[in-house]
Amino acid sequence: MDKSELLSLFSSDYEKYYKVSLFEKLGFIRQSCSICSRFFWAIPQRSICPDHENYTFIGNPPTSKRLSYTQSWEKIRDYFKENGHTIVNRYPVVCRWRDDLYYTIASIVDFQRVADNKVMFELPGNPLVVPQMCLRFNDIENVGVTGRHYTSFCMVGQTCDADSEGGYWKDRCIELDFGLLVDIFGISPAEITFVEDVWIGAGAFGSSLEYFVRGLELGNAVFTEFEGNEKNHRVLKNKIIDMGAGLERLSWITNGTPTSYDCTFEPILKRIYDTSGIDNPFSSNGNYNLQSKILSDYFSRISAKLESTSDILQVKKQLAQELSIDFEKLQKIVVPYESLYTIIDHTRTLVFAISDGSLPSNVGGGYNLRVILRRTLSLLKQLGLGLKVGDIVDMHLDQLQPLYSELMDYRNDIHEVLEIESKRFLETQERIVAISTKIRKGKTILSLDDLIRLYESDGVTPDYLVENALLESVPANFYTRLSELHSTSRSEKRDKNEFKLDDNVDLDKITGTKLLYYDDPSILSFDAKILRIINKNLIILDRTAFYPRGGGQEPDFGYIGAHKVDNVVKIKDKVLHHVIGTFEQKEGDIINCVVEKDRRLSITKNHTATHIINHASKSVLGSWVWQNSAYKDETYARLDITHHSALSRDEMQEIERKANDIIRRNLPVLINFYARGVAEQNYSFRIYQGGVVPSNDVRIVNIGGLDIEACGGTHVFNTGELGLIKIIKTERIQDGVVRIEFVAGANALNRVQAQDDQIQYIANKLGTNREKVLDTFSKNMDDLDKSKKKIKSLIRSISNSTVEQTIKDSVVLKSESDANRFLNYYFKIDEELDDQFHLLVGQNSVERNPDLVYVSIVIVESKSAKVIVFCGKNALKIMKANVLANHISKMLGGSGGGTPNFGQGGGTILENRQDLENMLKKSLLEKLNDLNE
Repeated sequence: MDKSELLSLFSSDYEKYYKVSLFEKLGFIRQSCSICSRFFWAIPQRSICPDHENYTFIGNPPTSKRLSYTQSWEKIRDYFKENGHTIVNRYPVVCRWRDDLYYTIASIVDFQRVADNKVMFELPGNPLVVPQMCLRFNDIENVGVTGRHYTSFCMVGQTCDADSEGGYWKDRCIELDFGLLVDIFGISPAEITFVEDVWIGAGAFGSSLEYFVRGLELGNAVFTEFEGNEKNHRVLKNKIIDMGAGLERLSWITNGTPTSYDCTFEPILKRIYDTSGIDNPFSSNGNYNLQSKILSDYFSRISAKLESTSDILQVKKQLAQELSIDFEKLQKIVVPYESLYTIIDHTRTLVFAISDGSLPSNVGGGYNLRVILRRTLSLLKQLGLGLKVGDIVDMHLDQLQPLYSELMDYRNDIHEVLEIESKRFLETQERIVAISTKIRKGKTILSLDDLIRLYESDGVTPDYLVENALLESVPANFYTRLSELHSTSRSEKRDKNEFKLDDNVDLDKITGTKLLYYDDPSILSFDAKILRIINKNLIILDRTAFYPRGGGQEPDFGYIGAHKVDNVVKIKDKVLHHVIGTFEQKEGDIINCVVEKDRRLSITKNHTATHIINHASKSVLGSWVWQNSAYKDETYARLDITHHSALSRDEMQEIERKANDIIRRNLPVLINFYARGVAEQNYSFRIYQGGVVPSNDVRIVNIGGLDIEACGGTHVFNTGELGLIKIIKTERIQDGVVRIEFVAGANALNRVQAQDDQIQYIANKLGTNREKVLDTFSKNMDDLDKSKKKIKSLIRSISNSTVEQTIKDSVVLKSESDANRFLNYYFKIDEELDDQFHLLVGQNSVERNPDLVYVSIVIVESKSAKVIVFCGKNALKIMKANVLANHISKMLGGSGGGTPNFGQGGGTILENRQDLENMLKKSLLEKLNDLNE
């Protein structure tokens, strides 16, 4: 059963699913659309449903009230507050509490928690309303074009648990939503149409009523009452109301501007109009000029037409005919406003995403941010208004401060990230110009796949190609296809089960393992009952102090009886211990178990150090730093963080200094369990640094109030126990992700001492003391540079005589069948002179004798060999230098390459080096005798 079949099922019993008391009270009549047969409720008789209506409110709003974007929210907030609703602050647009989503796509997502493919609703108040900013990238092409599409928009979420205290169901919900439109926004009841629909998602579904005014959908009240799927479902224990209304649209309906952008971004557009050459198409006094009339007519029609086709260019040409205006003239009027609206929308999306910790990149959800940023930069250049992205960021922050004051804290961070990304894009422009020139010369017709390849590999946006007359228009589905290639959904993470269990093993029938390492982490020796032995080497105990692999922490080792434990994994509530060899005990036996103390302590310190490094990185680098992944083992740990650039040495050292300052302060490490909702409200969504917690009971690790995370790992009691943290190295492992490797405790001290030993060794070799090692090293390097120059000069002075001797010592190889087919061959294995000598001699030799093949094998410290091959102009007709270099290198266990004239390579297998000359001579003779060459 698909959505249409489910809608048909619900509609067949409409009195149960759709008829509410308000309809009967005010005389709403159930009607059917003559075009699509959808059912809807309205007071006057209508022949079609709102999906097929043009926007008739543009230039003629259905209310005398004119509410700005922020005023609209204030009216909504006060209305619902007066009607007993808790007003909840927005959740982050980066959806940290769901591992199947990158971004928050709807207000109800705030309160959904998914575990084992089952959705749970956790509401911080009942009923509640939230002004949730949402991000969606499935309609990028329509942004700026339809007048109503956004990549970021505010969904006013009215949410209620119908079966808990304070809850209500359909009658009260529709009564409240109707009252909001009529009493607060001043819309006549006769203007409002409710359309029957269904909603399916996240393992739950239910009927819904969408409400429209003059063709514009303002909101959708979903009545979630079933879980499962359409074919196999049951009624939810607690039914949920999920009403989502677009704040942008509610403001738009009261203003009737040509687009919703004109009122949503009114302060920003006014500032741009005042300082640019673009006219304001809709002045504050409501007076239209001819251009305003064209824009109003255009935007009132385009949305309805795009419902039936995605070909924007075709729709525009059709509208030009309907409006009796030349298509080129229409484009000249419309495109600048479309571009400006797009720029402002995309910039707002970047403001929210970056402030909530997401970075533009080539991976994951960050890909969508890079796409819209580069599109924004291209459009800004086309408009030529002299505006920078940062200018529009500041305008957004000024406008949004009354609604989302928390954004102000991230102003500098947003600017820093966008400046770095913009600079990277500008650095590609020279290459982009060269590519465009090549396309123009080749008169290439670019397909959609070509455009995607150009964007992915070279950063060429289709907007740039349109600007340079290399493309008629941006393909309708270009940006949508890009988003699909880097989906905004994340695959669900699953527990790593390394053990192959027999199919007949039913873990659900085995009692869960009691976790002693949570009750008392100091327990390292304990007695336990053997519940199950699997495959003769997997042991399940009734209780254990062995920490299993999880959350990036490697498992404890130790002994169960006399058997060595070398791996531990937790599957659901069972802990499986892997032992080396065959386990000789019997199920039901009581056995003594011992955890290796030193390993546990080292891993524990490394784990706590991971939290500290994470906090230090954020404080040094910026608010966008999040844990991407982590690994904690006995000898070292690593933390992958989200960051836009590779770390400088100064940044690395500052992170290390801050981390060790936390150690010196000897801060307490507090561990407590909280209900998930309480933990989120108390500590924000930064608790999900290590990922989503599938349980409602969350274990919170609080390190001195600095780093507070949901974590199941083992930790010290105070930061001072770590003693020292030493960062080993950092590297940028992928776009937007930096890896920091480090050690803590005794391992850190060992690391420092090892480095100290290395410095002492260098000092001894240089014949100086530690304090003067740098000065001595610098002097030696200067002396070495001088020596190299002298050696090069010496090589040049002797090269002429060496070249003459080389040509004289070369062997003439002749073809057996063609007397005119020959070459000279020189071979040398050198353990004294370096490759610089042979590069100079070889090049000069083949220039002097074009029939010469010059081969030298330079032995480096009796450990490896460098292969150098030159072929003269005549010789390379028979043998290519790169081919010969690769052939020799393979004999040495390596590889090589180069050009036909010059090849090089190397290898480490030196045992057969003395046989190389004969083998090469044989190969060259074979080439000479190959008459097909």
